[in-house]
Amino acid sequence: MERWQTTTGSPEATRDLGRLLGEFAVAGLVVLLNGDLGAGKTCFAQGVASGLEVSSASPVTSPSYTLLNIHQGRLPLYHFDLYRLSQVDDLTDLGYDDFAEGDGLTLVEWADRMTEVLPASVDVFIEHSSEQQRKLSFKALDGRGRDLLDHLAKDASFSDKPV
Repeated sequence: MERWQTTTGSPEATRDLGRLLGEFAVAGLVVLLNGDLGAGKTCFAQGVASGLEVSSASPVTSPSYTLLNIHQGRLPLYHFDLYRLSQVDDLTDLGYDDFAEGDGLTLVEWADRMTEVLPASVDVFIEHSSEQQRKLSFKALDGRGRDLLDHLAKDASFSDKPV
């Protein structure tokens, strides 16, 4: 599947969808998260961490000030946040190329702030539909991404709509 769209009705449901993605994740997966401030990117990332079995003793928060947080789970989670990134070179300085498509899952919040295209498996755009409701649009960018969307669309108990 190349594209998939779904709607969640609460922060918990957004987290649950992220958890499902984390459960299906394989090493080398790169997920780009985009959306307005407060759209639910970090909430989704918390779910991904849960699906990767990251310990609750290592809480997943927005790494806006540190740019990168690493969490250990079934696979390592490399959680980048580009909100405060000032230059394209900053990402290289963080060692992004060493993490992306490596031994864990690389998740990048605010990926649309990059001027260059990042190699990735899935692009996720999250937008407010209402106070609690979020619309999540997924686009597969490689074979791993297509496999992931096939699993999500099959197993998600949300109001999913292929696009």
